[in-house]
Parts: sequence; C-alpha cells; structure tokens
Amino acid sequence: MKIGIDMMGGDFAPLEAIKGVKLFTESNQDVHLVLIGDRNQLIPLLDDNQIDASLYTIVDASQVIDMHEHPTKAFKEKQDSSIVKGFHLLATGKIDAFASAGNTGAMMVGSLFSIKAIEGVLRPTIGAYLPRENGKSGWLVDVGINADCKPENLLQFGILGSLFVEHVWNIEQPRVALVNIGEEEGKGNILAQAAYGLLKNSDKINFVGNIEGRDIIADKADVVVCEGFTGNVILKLLESVYDISQQRNVKDEYFDRFNFEQYGGVPVLGISKTVMIGHGISKAPAFFNMLKMAKRVNSSNLLQKIEERFKVQ
Repeated sequence: MKIGIDMMGGDFAPLEAIKGVKLFTESNQDVHLVLIGDRNQLIPLLDDNQIDASLYTIVDASQVIDMHEHPTKAFKEKQDSSIVKGFHLLATGKIDAFASAGNTGAMMVGSLFSIKAIEGVLRPTIGAYLPRENGKSGWLVDVGINADCKPENLLQFGILGSLFVEHVWNIEQPRVALVNIGEEEGKGNILAQAAYGLLKNSDKINFVGNIEGRDIIADKADVVVCEGFTGNVILKLLESVYDISQQRNVKDEYFDRFNFEQYGGVPVLGISKTVMIGHGISKAPAFFNMLKMAKRVNSSNLLQKIEERFKVQ
C-alpha cells in the first residue's frame, strides 16, 4: 500500500508532519509513504529524525496552498503545490490514499474534481468522532462542508456514515439518528421533518429516530445526521470541552478523548478513492493517527460497499 501525505499542509508543517511520519513508520513498515513537499526542506528534517529511507519516497512540490487562499482559484493556479500534486498521484493510481492537514476547501475541490463522487452520491461528506463516556465512539455527519442541504442529502449522509461505521469500525447494524429539537416525529423545521420521513422509510439504514442535543454524546446512536451548519457548531462546541478541561487542569480520560489529535483526520465519504482531511493545527500525534486511519480505511472494503449500496438508488 502507498499512502501520499501533504508534508506542507498545516500550521506546523513540515516539522510536525515529519515527526508524525516517524511515529507511523516505526509501527507500519508494510506501508510505503509518498512525501509530497519541498524536497530542500524535507531532506534535512528526515535525516535529523533518522527515518528509514526505504519506507518513503519524496515527490518534490515547490508551492503550498495556504489556509487563507481561495480553494478553487488556488487549486487551479498552483499546479506545483503539494495538494494538487497529491491528487494527481491519487487520480493516476500512483498512490492508494492521500492525506493532508492543509486547506480544507482545496482538499474538497480536489476530491470533487480530481477524484469525483461515486455514482449516485449527490454530495460527498465528512464526519467527526463523538466520544462516549462508555469508551465507544459515535460518528457525526455532516460537519461543515454541506451547510445547506436537501432532505435527500441527509438520507445519503446517513447511508454513508452507516457504511463507514459498519465496515471501518466493524459495528453491525449501526443505529442512525437525526439531530432535532425533540424526539417525537413531526418536530423541527421543514428540512428535519422531510428528512425524518426519508430516513424512516429507507431500508438502507437502521434508523432509530430523532436525537436531541443533550443525547448526542450519549450512546443512543452510532451515526448522528444533520446538515453541515448544525454539525459544525456541534463539532466546535465539543472541541471546546477539551480546551476548557486543559485550561482548568482537569485530568480525566474521558475529556482527553475530545482532543482531535487522538483521531488525526477523517475520510471524505462518497468519493471513489481514499482521501483524509486533518485539522490545520495538527502536530505529530495527529499526523500519525491520520495516516493510521488512511491505512485502515484503504484496507477495508468501504469504497466497494458504498458503490454497491448506491448502484440501486
């Protein structure tokens, strides 16, 4: 397996990306990494960290798409950037997966226009981890790339999230719930009411009904569905739990699980190849865990299962 990684993406790249690569190669010597970035910056850092040269290849990239740049414009104009080169390698089959903590918008542009959505998928999506007090995790989808949605989109998010949880986390018959302001059918705005009917009548998911905000991090559903506006608000609120626990010097294993670095990155669900998106402030543990998840997703039969499920729609 070959995994490409954008070595220049993120606030602390390339040094923290190099440290993450070192952690990954120490325990995953069956994977060959393709490091995409400025060769002149990477080589001294690789030498300093004494990473086995047989476990990686460098693909030189002279440009970087910065976080503040317009995604579509930058993707078109910066053809020698680490993100654009990564997607070219992925699209041409030279790597099996691509991971980056760089410009999220540019990563989505590459996912949609270089890789393409799986036939039948209206909108690809990304999710986020929901730590449970009992040690398990849930999956919240969408968390920001689809702020405005139709009911059909929410149904597909439920299907994509369910397939991810089933085939990557190995949870059989994952429970799918819809974020709403009440548990009863008929609650919520027009979007929630219409989406409820689609989710309830679908034979492609195990729908368990509405879920209120107070129960989102309880173990009442494995997949929690909403449009990206609400999902992003929930995600940022959950991220603040970890920040507050650190500020108040609270030592608790559960609150530690709200640290995004434990998960590293999330896959773009609904496209035809494995693409991982990480947080812009990723440090070594996040890069390490993002690469681990890229390997896990790519080793699963998730893409095949998505293609099969959406063929009959």
